[in-house]
Amino acid sequence: MGKITLYEDKLVFERKDELTVIEAYGENCLRCRSTKNARLSDEAWTLLAPPSQAQCVVTGNEQVATITNGFISATIESGNIWHGGIISYFREGKQILRTKFEGDYTTRNMHREGDHYQVKVIFEANEGEHFYGLGQEQEDQFDRKGSTCNLLHYNTKSALPVVYSSLGYGFFWNNPSPGRCELTNNHTLWLSESAYQADYLVYAGETPADVMKIYCDLTGYASAFPAWAGGFWQCKLRYETQEDLLEVAREYKRRNIPIDAIVIDYFHWTEQGEWRFDPTYWPDPKAMCDELLEMNIRPIVSIWPTINPKSENYLEMSEANMLVRTENGQYGTFDFYGQQTFIDPMNPKTAQFVWDKVKQNYYDYGIKDFWLDEAEPEVHPQQFGHLKFYLGNGAQTAMLYPYYYSKMFYEGLQSEGETEIISLTRAAYPGSQKYGAAVWNGDIMSTFEALRMSVKSGLSMAMSGIPWWNSDIGGFFSGDIESSYFRELIVRWFQFGLFSPIMRLHGARTRSENHVPKHPGIIEQSGGDNEIWAFGDDNYPILKKLIELRERMKPYTKKYMDIAEQTGKPIMRPMFFDFYADEVCYTLEDQYMYGEDILFAPIVNQGQTDRDVYLPEGRWVNVYDRNVYEGQQYLKCHAELDQFIAFVKEGSEALQIFDDLLY
Repeated sequence: MGKITLYEDKLVFERKDELTVIEAYGENCLRCRSTKNARLSDEAWTLLAPPSQAQCVVTGNEQVATITNGFISATIESGNIWHGGIISYFREGKQILRTKFEGDYTTRNMHREGDHYQVKVIFEANEGEHFYGLGQEQEDQFDRKGSTCNLLHYNTKSALPVVYSSLGYGFFWNNPSPGRCELTNNHTLWLSESAYQADYLVYAGETPADVMKIYCDLTGYASAFPAWAGGFWQCKLRYETQEDLLEVAREYKRRNIPIDAIVIDYFHWTEQGEWRFDPTYWPDPKAMCDELLEMNIRPIVSIWPTINPKSENYLEMSEANMLVRTENGQYGTFDFYGQQTFIDPMNPKTAQFVWDKVKQNYYDYGIKDFWLDEAEPEVHPQQFGHLKFYLGNGAQTAMLYPYYYSKMFYEGLQSEGETEIISLTRAAYPGSQKYGAAVWNGDIMSTFEALRMSVKSGLSMAMSGIPWWNSDIGGFFSGDIESSYFRELIVRWFQFGLFSPIMRLHGARTRSENHVPKHPGIIEQSGGDNEIWAFGDDNYPILKKLIELRERMKPYTKKYMDIAEQTGKPIMRPMFFDFYADEVCYTLEDQYMYGEDILFAPIVNQGQTDRDVYLPEGRWVNVYDRNVYEGQQYLKCHAELDQFIAFVKEGSEALQIFDDLLY
């Protein structure tokens, strides 16, 4: 039946094939580790040491014992030989979690290899509970209750194994092994396919902001947000040459359109894994960067972690084990213009080697910001147990890749004295936020459905501790800029971009039938035009005005990014984040707060001009007509294509941003 041993700051439960320890981990937080092995591992992965160790209270005996740490407590029952080791968690005395008995406990730890097992933790379901977080993926759901989620990364999916519960607690599954989370109506389950031990943290606070702060104490706070990054970013697939890029930048300036960044996308390089400009099409990067910076436009360059034997760096990196290897067979995990493998940023040697190349071939020209594409990494097939990383087999460590990829660039830039570092990246893991990761939701379709999902992706990432987030305005795939469908979509997406942490236009637009390649022999030719004057004469003034609004919003955006850095509060906030006492706010999935003062309700359906908006407690001012409305009611709102729906708290200075919208 097992035995409980009480210590000053922890409980230990032990029986045949199970060792479990529950201990205080900082304030208002408990960490539970459980293994089939005879001892626990002290591996923390991306978990930080707690900033302070609270004084906890341990009471009980060998049969039933409780550990209390501020808002959170846990009770473990030794039980009997068939039904023992049950753990219950409480928030201020109210039960929030209880492990569930589902057959013989030993079957929950299926042997994989060595000391690694498939590990599961299963809890009873709570009626009426809502869950938010788990990163992002293309699904039309913000509240994760009633759903399952595969814990792995791929293009359009970043799996962050963390959730916030409407019962006022957070849960962090501290296992970088691919796995699964089930938040269904009959149980809550967390599973790692191959791990030494189960490792999770439960933490609680009075408000969602309190809970988010604890999570950031555990994994890190967002770094300092550059003020310029709150402006408009121009991007497309792709500018083929130096002159193509410069001409677009000059045109924005000629038209007096605010622009803060322009992106040099992939295949500007000589070969995958060489990280330098192809001199045929980019003959003078230094002069290009000088001209862009003179125009106050930041050049951003796309970096891929792919490499193949044609690269001048391949042999050296391969022989020094700086690449992701396979457990059996030769290189080759991604077929894209030949078989590619990936660099291994988990290896400190790799990080230094690649940064040295990046510094020499980009940074020294004036490029200080990078687009970290393929950050999952994108392997096919997704057989992570076949991959060998510096930190171990992929079945145990694969989820860490985007964390170390961002870390590599952050620390490289930091070594050059940079203090405001931002990297656009396609995947993240808990802790990525402290390395300047500005995550986007990948190569999504140019559809209203994808726009609707993107709103929920941004909110989910906010509740996963990633405050710097964005989507490709207009979507990535199959946008026909001549179609009425896309021209409506691009405006509605720009309106969403106005109230996103980062406003970035991107996409692989459909080329016209009469398209004549400028450079027929080039790899990866450009898509169709993707500048705001390319989407029709009617749209142009609408989009220009939105970008001008974004320029005026930069101080507001910077203010709340600084708050995120200091407290963990995201700028893009679900309605319940600030209005947590209002039950209605937990059901709202398609409107949100942008900071504390602006409420935005995007229009995300084709042909739509009307929608319902819920105003929470307070008094709210419509940004167009300046009518004032009392809160705690639904309003039916109208917005033609050249309008959006937003309200500002009465008395807030943020209302001045929208002065030129007055009827």
